[in-house]
Amino acid sequence: MPKAQQLSSANWFGKASAGVIAGFMLTLAICGLLAHFGPLDVGYFSAQSQISMWLMSPVWGLIMSFCFLFRNGVHAWAWLGSGNAVLWGLLLGSQYLVGQGG
Repeated sequence: MPKAQQLSSANWFGKASAGVIAGFMLTLAICGLLAHFGPLDVGYFSAQSQISMWLMSPVWGLIMSFCFLFRNGVHAWAWLGSGNAVLWGLLLGSQYLVGQGG
C-alpha cells in the first residue's frame, strides 16, 4: 500500500495560479450554466441573473482555497483545465443547440 503523501507548501505558485486563472474560468462556466439552466426567467435584472452574479465570489473563493489540496501545480492545472473543458463545452454546446432549435 503506498504511503500517503503529506500536504506541503511546495509548488504554491503553480497551485495558486491554477486557482486564480483556471478557477476563475471554471467559476464563469458554473455560473453561466446556472444562469442558463436555472428555474427562473433570464434577464439582466432577473433574480436568476443576480444569484449567478453574486455566486461568483464565493465559488471562486472555494476553488482557490481547495486548489492547495492538489499534489502539485501540474495536477491542479490538469484537473481545473479538464473541468473547464467539460463545463465550457456544455455551456457553449447548449447555446448552439438552443440557437439552432428556436
